[in-house]
Amino acid sequence: MQFSERRNTTRWIIIFASFLIISLILWNTYTFFQIFKNEERLKMNLWAKAQKTLINADENTDVELPLQIFSNNTSIPIILTEKDSIINTVNIDDAIVKNKSKANAFLHDLKNENEPIVIEYVPGKFQNLYYGNSALLNKLKYYPVALVLIIVLFGGLVYNFYRSTKMATQNKLWAGMAKETAHQIGTPLSSLIGWVELLKSENVDESTTFEIEKDIERLQTITDRFSKIGSEPKLENKDIVAETLQSYDYLQSRFSKQIEFSFKASKSPIMVSLNPTLHSWTIENLVKNAIDAMKGRGKLALEIEQEGDYVKINIIDSGGGIQKKQFKTIFEPGFTTKKRGWGLGLSLTKRIVEEYHKGTIKVLGSEIGKGTTMQVSFKKSDLV
Repeated sequence: MQFSERRNTTRWIIIFASFLIISLILWNTYTFFQIFKNEERLKMNLWAKAQKTLINADENTDVELPLQIFSNNTSIPIILTEKDSIINTVNIDDAIVKNKSKANAFLHDLKNENEPIVIEYVPGKFQNLYYGNSALLNKLKYYPVALVLIIVLFGGLVYNFYRSTKMATQNKLWAGMAKETAHQIGTPLSSLIGWVELLKSENVDESTTFEIEKDIERLQTITDRFSKIGSEPKLENKDIVAETLQSYDYLQSRFSKQIEFSFKASKSPIMVSLNPTLHSWTIENLVKNAIDAMKGRGKLALEIEQEGDYVKINIIDSGGGIQKKQFKTIFEPGFTTKKRGWGLGLSLTKRIVEEYHKGTIKVLGSEIGKGTTMQVSFKKSDLV
């Protein structure tokens, strides 16, 4: 408990320190931006004074310094106006200058970027100097935005890493619990097998021992299923029609007669690379979910069809249906609409189908109050 609390405290310290560093970087960037902006303002004031000097220059005026000020400006765009007419441009593309509408639009942009500098070159006569930000200042202006985007991206990567690590830990936990469950069931199961043999030797009614053996076989199947979770199962080239029908028939014999079962499939074998034990678990989970959705009464159909290189199993029920927004969330661990349930059945089924058998599972269609069609798809085996 103390270790967990210490780890949470450390995590919050790191998060707080990260935000502090980000805030300092953004503040310093803003400060540098303002410093450079003020420096460019000073340069433009010098440019305006140089312009005034040249306008009023005579044969005795030294124009070397004003001309040097003009030549030093190679990055700041300038538009000089008098009586709302453009009389001079600096560092602006010729395509803009020669097009009156583009020039006026560019002038409008400069007016929004900086306050103009008014040049009174003679009493009562004025020129307005409009200027924009230099390329360097624009880069510095958008640097915080780029920095924030990088931080968001980095935060997303960290979140995904943390989430995937957490899910991997949970998967290991579930796998460990599944294997431990299989191990725990194994001990009394061995004992039950011994008791059945003892009952047989005591000449107990065969129908009784037969039913007990069927239940023991069922427990062995469950144990085998749990033992395979968390490890790579062995896949075999099997007829998916026969394997599915076997599981379907077993479930049909165990449920209420108020459910109308039907099975439709090709009479010829369809070979698929699968693990029989886990495939049986998939069919069982989907059928049980369909029966729960129908509340133990309705029609349940299972259809197997071929489409090119793929075989598709459709489980169709006449239950309450699923909302479209839940088509994907029903496969997430913990999601359940039942009052009692862990929400693990469909998530486990999805893992068996997609991770172990490289197939797909989805809600093919659903209508509230009319029923749902679940579809499992596998690639057919090249071996026959």
